[in-house]
Amino acid sequence: MMYIQLERNYSSNTATEYATDIDEFLAFLTVEGIRDLNNVTYTEARLYATTLYNNGLARTSISRKISSVRSFFKFANARYGVNDHAFASLHHPKKQEKLPAFFYEQEMEMLFAACEGTDAKSLRDYAILELLYATGMRVSELTSLKTSDVDNELGIVKVMGKGRKERYIPFGSFAEEALFTYQEQSRSRLMKQQEHDSLFVNLRGKPLTDRGVRHILTSIMERASLHSKIYPHMLRHTFATHLLANGADMRSVQELLGHSHLSSTQVYTHITKDHLRKTYMNTHPRA
Repeated sequence: MMYIQLERNYSSNTATEYATDIDEFLAFLTVEGIRDLNNVTYTEARLYATTLYNNGLARTSISRKISSVRSFFKFANARYGVNDHAFASLHHPKKQEKLPAFFYEQEMEMLFAACEGTDAKSLRDYAILELLYATGMRVSELTSLKTSDVDNELGIVKVMGKGRKERYIPFGSFAEEALFTYQEQSRSRLMKQQEHDSLFVNLRGKPLTDRGVRHILTSIMERASLHSKIYPHMLRHTFATHLLANGADMRSVQELLGHSHLSSTQVYTHITKDHLRKTYMNTHPRA
């Protein structure tokens, strides 16, 4: 855990998943009667992958678990000379291609309308929705924001992303007004004599959690009478899709999202192309 957090700059959530994957693999070895990592062969590696498939796990989960074990063996090989050939040659299941879900502009307007209000909770929820849509930040980045991370005058927020990489994201006048109103009229009422500098707080005045954000967005969705399932990352997908659909260049969107690789951003071009094709087929007289 310490190695991947400090030396590999993995987030605490990724480190926890990694540790869980390794514990599950070691439990598998115990069942198979293998006590020495040097005795793990390609046969055991294939059997482990088969076991994961038989347990009904999604390909993405299997892919991550195998990657975790492969990394574990690489580390053990470099540090202790453990043989790492078994998983080095194991086939890595390809991720299923699935285009990210996003909201259309009319749906976003319905979401904003659903959380309008002057009470402390409504002002907070409105500010959360505006900021997620305005910046495309991850929900974990939102819940880790401090009051000092937001500069309303410049319209910029400092975000700590994956691998503890800082980036600055601009936001527009709608988010600026929502944030200012929340900080001036709502946050102090919600704090209930708590003392901390987390920007967003729950109804007990404590720092808002990822789970809390999901609950808030689900509630907004229900009030907006939108029947599709909502999850925080949909707003990140919506942010990127709307930028590209309106002419933003991909490198800028990559920078705003905090993607290390352009390939992670390119998936949104498939969405916009698909949307443009549907628009063309539905509206052109000779389509």
